[in-house]
Amino acid sequence: MDFVHPVRAVIPGVQGRVLAVLAETTADLNLRTLARLAGVSVAQASRVMPDLVELGLVERHEVPPSSQFRLNHENVAAQAILDLARSRDTAMHRIGFAANSLSVPPVSIIVFGSLARGEADSQSDLDAVVVRPDETAEDDDAWAAEVERWRSEARAITGNRVEVIEVSHHEVRARLDGNATLWRDIVRDGVTVYGLTIDELVEPVHA
Repeated sequence: MDFVHPVRAVIPGVQGRVLAVLAETTADLNLRTLARLAGVSVAQASRVMPDLVELGLVERHEVPPSSQFRLNHENVAAQAILDLARSRDTAMHRIGFAANSLSVPPVSIIVFGSLARGEADSQSDLDAVVVRPDETAEDDDAWAAEVERWRSEARAITGNRVEVIEVSHHEVRARLDGNATLWRDIVRDGVTVYGLTIDELVEPVHA
């Protein structure tokens, strides 16, 4: 999934660009401003707006000397557009929720990299740290199967390839406190989608 431009990715062309802009604001926009923000010409925008108004997706208000447009949030199709615009947040929630069904739950799942930064497009990987409980052996077959099941579900949810870094609860504190560039990036950009937060993970693990 292209999480940077999700509406434009699913609805190509001028309509997708216009709807993406309208989904990001509650303000009324005149045609010239709308076209500029969408990166299209005024002529291109003027050709698609009548159809979007006719469908009920967009409301048009006359404010002389120009018309003003905004997304009609009550329209069922507009709600789908808004959901699409929020697809990154939805994906983060769902990949975290997917861990609830694992028979061996992780201590934490932290998403980092381009998705965490809001920069992931269709070619981006979903990078995640999965923290294994200390009582679960690294070579435990059941654990490995559950991590793979979560990875497959996360791939299905996002459409992006999923790369997993697995580390034990006992080890993760030293990694997060270390100077390795990867782990410093995780501390800076990481988003916890399940379990303990990064701040909680760096606290000493008590026996």
